[in-house]
Amino acid sequence: MKRRDFIKLSLVSGVSILMPSYSYASKLDISKIDFSKRDYDAQTIIIYMYGGASQLAGNLTNIDEIKENSQSSYSAHFGDITKTKNNFWKEAGGEYLENLLNSGDMTIYRACYSAVREKEGNKAHGVCTEQNQKGTFDTNGAAGVVSNLANILNSNGVLDSNTFMPFVTMEGESNFYTDGDIPTPSYLRAVGVDENFDNPYERTRWTIRNWLYYTKEERKNKNYAKSDAEGGFDPALTKKMDELAQLNNKNGKIKDALSKRGELAKFIDRIKETKTPDLGNNNYDKNSNFAKKLEAAIKLLDKSSDTKVVTMGTGGLGGWDDHNNARDYVTRANALFSAINSAIAHLKAIGKIDKINIMLFAEFGRNVNLNSANGWDHGNLQNYYIFGGKGYFNHRGVVGETKLDVTGSLNRLWMKPKDGTEWIEPISIAATLYKIYGIDNPEVLTGGYGSVDII
Repeated sequence: MKRRDFIKLSLVSGVSILMPSYSYASKLDISKIDFSKRDYDAQTIIIYMYGGASQLAGNLTNIDEIKENSQSSYSAHFGDITKTKNNFWKEAGGEYLENLLNSGDMTIYRACYSAVREKEGNKAHGVCTEQNQKGTFDTNGAAGVVSNLANILNSNGVLDSNTFMPFVTMEGESNFYTDGDIPTPSYLRAVGVDENFDNPYERTRWTIRNWLYYTKEERKNKNYAKSDAEGGFDPALTKKMDELAQLNNKNGKIKDALSKRGELAKFIDRIKETKTPDLGNNNYDKNSNFAKKLEAAIKLLDKSSDTKVVTMGTGGLGGWDDHNNARDYVTRANALFSAINSAIAHLKAIGKIDKINIMLFAEFGRNVNLNSANGWDHGNLQNYYIFGGKGYFNHRGVVGETKLDVTGSLNRLWMKPKDGTEWIEPISIAATLYKIYGIDNPEVLTGGYGSVDII
């Protein structure tokens, strides 16, 4: 990652709106929050599958009927489609999901479905992502989920100016950190890192003299890679540069980021050398950039007990907007769940399976008709996966059943909750995050939608 891109990541900030509210509000009113301090010190990795991932990797329950009614042939396009014992797609990571299910480390909500969007006819990427990442259908003026969480934890004394890196982004800017009307204190702003822990916060000898001339390996060989945290940069000059940064920059994201530069440099240098335990057959795929990113996130949470939430996309695997030629979906999904399986093994090896959880979801699922371009169009039912966090999650395995809605019109095959089954609106995902961090009435923030029933 280039230094300018990395620094751009670090400028993401979380803010929220503090003003009078109504019964169910998109805007945060601290006075309406019922808060109880939790004793399990939760930490969360949120993985957001931008593009709207097909639900079929986690749910082949209706595949026979889907094949019968699909416009194009599933078998001709995908080849073998094998159902596992619990109706996961074997070739698309299903065996990893079975492993996580059997070990009691996973809950999958197969009927994460929006009746609100169905009524409004809404299946647009931007709107659905904004709603999911702000945790409300009333997004006008609403702050992001992580921004709300930051301000609530801060107001209740869980976070303060001494808290180090409470929120981290590995994806850049997103609606999770949407600004509100009142700036959040700099110590609540998200810090950006990448999977290689390339350190844009350090000042080294080569920062000034050799930035344009040497590769990373060449800098290392020339002994230019020693950071100011290790005494490689003149302390007096470091002090002077920090003073100038505060003097000459306006108040805001850049100034806040530079104020934490030294502390961040030392921390990143510390954790980038952390070794991953040997996980045997569950070792991370070293050829997968996404697996490296997830591995890095767990190392960071392990070394930074102050960090509450890390957000990331699935960069390195590709996006999930599979309108055309969805063949790569199978290998992409397999790589995704392979990495998560490794991550859970990693958490167990370092003794953090009770503390750290992983949440996986998208803006929506897909229409299950395989169209003339051998892809899927937008749908309204997805899977919501929760892994780990066993100190506060009572995992239920598979929750909810689905049915196929055949409308009779071309290119319209919808999966919907089966009559009488348990299903959730996607806004309940935000409510779940709020709930595990101490917010007893998350409905105030989500428009009436409560958390899932595994806490």
